[in-house]
Amino acid sequence: MRVTMIGAGYVGLVSGACFADFGHTVTCVDTHEGKIAALKRGEIPIFEPGLDDLVASNVKAERLFFTTSIAEGVADAEAVFIAVGTPSRRGDGHADLSYVHQAARDIANAMSGYTVIVTKSTVPVGTGDEVERIIRETRPDAEFSVVSNPEFLREGAAIIDFKRPDRIVVGTDEERAKEVMTNLYRPLFLNQSPLLFTSRRTAELTKYAANAFLATKITFINEIADLCEKVGGNVQDVARGIGLDNRIGSKFLHAGPGYGGSCFPKDTLALIKTAQDYDAPIRIVETVVSVNDQRKRAMARKVIAALGGSVRGKTVGVLGLTFKPNTDDMRDAPSISIITALQDAGAVIKAHDPEGVEQAKLVLGNVTYVDSPYQAADGADALVIVTEWDAFRALDLKRIQSMMAQPVVVDLRNIYRPDEMTGLGFKYSSVGRGLADA
Repeated sequence: MRVTMIGAGYVGLVSGACFADFGHTVTCVDTHEGKIAALKRGEIPIFEPGLDDLVASNVKAERLFFTTSIAEGVADAEAVFIAVGTPSRRGDGHADLSYVHQAARDIANAMSGYTVIVTKSTVPVGTGDEVERIIRETRPDAEFSVVSNPEFLREGAAIIDFKRPDRIVVGTDEERAKEVMTNLYRPLFLNQSPLLFTSRRTAELTKYAANAFLATKITFINEIADLCEKVGGNVQDVARGIGLDNRIGSKFLHAGPGYGGSCFPKDTLALIKTAQDYDAPIRIVETVVSVNDQRKRAMARKVIAALGGSVRGKTVGVLGLTFKPNTDDMRDAPSISIITALQDAGAVIKAHDPEGVEQAKLVLGNVTYVDSPYQAADGADALVIVTEWDAFRALDLKRIQSMMAQPVVVDLRNIYRPDEMTGLGFKYSSVGRGLADA
């Protein structure tokens, strides 16, 4: 099939490369000339494990193409995916749909013959109706269907998630569009991936509901962690104890500094605004957003407490800047709030991240970025583990201890054992492992 992706960002590029790997002919369109020029040179603008090889092999096989021309990309396409950004709008928190609406106009002007227009971007309920209206208004004679097909990709595991999905949600009531979408995803039937057809509005809401639920699960275990610290419990054991219940499941029950990234903060806020607009407020999600925002700066207070109540003039080494491992994404990363709060309190920051330094430089100033965890520890009064990169899980702890000005470690991801750390002479604190555990 001939497929076009409008938007060569994270979702568009990963989805386009994977569709091409299935054997479809895919064109990724982006108005950013520098990005398209880089992709044509084989330079991938984001870090995602395996993506560079996947793109290169499909470009070589002449199944994946890049262009800045929407007319060129859309003209003969059977399915056109809208995969542009929907950031939170300044001032009110609603999803900014201006890029989606512009994409709809551009597609309307360029398409020929029956075309399925698919919203891949995460959009509020009713966006598909508006996209259909815009296209109908722009091209009254056009033959098309508008379908919702939300993405459920985890950064750092996006290719696996695309090729082995838990489910594929397709929102349409039109049989002709269902046939096109079934053919598009047919290669996945070998993996028995369930293709779930719903109404368009249901599909749009399903994406927001999924992310809000996962954000709620993270926030729940973070609050249980706070209680564990007060009563002397161990949140990891609590998480195991409830996670082994099949009704709950073990995923997203890892206590830490709060959620971040390109999806959860934006999508929870957009869901709240949509619910308020329809007079069906979602109080649980409102609370989740509030608690998560407060938690990030609370982690900075945890560091300050570990250093005796003051960090003024002290050096704090930070390990991990991105919102999660295996990505270079700094959007709403907990490290931003933590580092900013420590700087406000007078700390000097040294930081290391395996992939995120260049993106971090765009949002964090007055930070000394170093090339290894040991350089971050050298001369530091405290070392803070913010992101659980694999490279941080087996550090030479004796070497770290000998290099630090004070052997204070604040482990916000619970990747080390309290008894081991105290045995090595560290003043060690972690998350949700109470008096008896750390």
